[in-house]
Amino acid sequence: MPGSAPESAPLGMAAAWEVRAWSGVAIGSLAVAGVFALLLAVSRIPGIEDVFPWPLGFFHKGLVIHVVFSFVIWFLAVFGALLALVGAHAGGGEPRFAGVGRMAVLGATASCPLLFIPALLDRGEPTLNNYVPVIIDPLYYAGIAVLAVSVALAVLRYFAAIAGRPAAREPVPLALTAGGVVFLIAVMCGLIALALLADEAPSFSFNEELFWGSGHVLQFFNTLLLVTAWFILAGSVPNRSGGSERLIVAAIGLLTLAALAAPVFYVLFETFSAEQAQAFTDLQYALAPPALLAALAVVGGWSRPLPWREPTFLCLVLSALVFAAGGFLGLFVDGADTRTPAHYHGVIAGVTLAFMGLFFVVFLPALGRPVRRNRWLYAQIWLFAVGQFAACIGLFLAGGFGAPRKTAGGAQGLEDIGAIAGMAMNGAGALVAVIGGVLFIWTAAAALLRRPDAEDSPSGAGLAL
Repeated sequence: MPGSAPESAPLGMAAAWEVRAWSGVAIGSLAVAGVFALLLAVSRIPGIEDVFPWPLGFFHKGLVIHVVFSFVIWFLAVFGALLALVGAHAGGGEPRFAGVGRMAVLGATASCPLLFIPALLDRGEPTLNNYVPVIIDPLYYAGIAVLAVSVALAVLRYFAAIAGRPAAREPVPLALTAGGVVFLIAVMCGLIALALLADEAPSFSFNEELFWGSGHVLQFFNTLLLVTAWFILAGSVPNRSGGSERLIVAAIGLLTLAALAAPVFYVLFETFSAEQAQAFTDLQYALAPPALLAALAVVGGWSRPLPWREPTFLCLVLSALVFAAGGFLGLFVDGADTRTPAHYHGVIAGVTLAFMGLFFVVFLPALGRPVRRNRWLYAQIWLFAVGQFAACIGLFLAGGFGAPRKTAGGAQGLEDIGAIAGMAMNGAGALVAVIGGVLFIWTAAAALLRRPDAEDSPSGAGLAL
């Protein structure tokens, strides 16, 4: 790709360990999220409670675990792997302050059981607040804190590693720098909200207000990750020319500038007022233009016939299509029915497809563990994409007939045939997507666990800086 950096230096042992560890956290979190996704989808099939006893208490705690592991830990772990890899390349194969990087990934690993244990031990009350749902338990809050601190350490170490390096102005390092800034802004918003809530007892409203501002900022962080992934995937497809780095840089700048406005809302508006909540909500209108710019940046330069046999190209195209479908469905949400999860499941699935491509073209090759192309590799991509799309359409259809969100089984009160058909479609689509996800997890985990091939020593192959 024009403007891409030459192939990077081989990874040193410390950097390879760090990238592999972050990748392991990412794959493990996706596996946990996938198990709960299937259980949640099954619990929403009409009449399932008549087949075998299904505790609705499980549904709410299971939903918390699914969201946190699929939307928070999975995204942050992929971010951590990119920070470690690009930071190491900037330093000639080994990162600066390797001890800090190791501490960050070990902290993120330790946060996972802290977040999971309260559900397994039936501790605490689940609150299905927006963005980062919570189980009210000291262990769970400790898990969130440890995860935030760990990723913040990774960000600060990356800033130190990239500072003054010639590569710092290239699109990928620049995007990760912006992502680090936006993540720290999200943490700042959370700390401001926590200070303002110091006298409040944990409850649904407490958690909603705690994560409302930071959750909105994380949408810009997630979009930055998607833009970065698209750029890397597009630059990794053979025989492609064209594309615009200027559009990518513009998208990065717009997302960062919009996120910078968030902390100011705590000063401009009355604390946790309706006006402040609306101001955060209105930030969503700043998400679409950068995503469109990024899509335009990677849409050109493809040679014909299109390289559909390239897993990288397949992940890129399906990611863009599913993400666009989720974004379009977002135009019709009202927050009360299943059209809302239809929207964000499509968007999250689009990001996940791009991350799957990163494993195939960046992380595993960089570790000397490339995956072999076979029919299962292509099947997992198609199954996940088609299944997620069908599940989203099912949720949207059911929501159009009044199916409430965050409920399961008979509690959904489904009477209209359209709502019943939609939820059944959601369950079937989720099953197909889970099969694709299981195949991906198996492929990536097997590659991470095997020894590197002698001819595929850890390198920077496939990473377009």
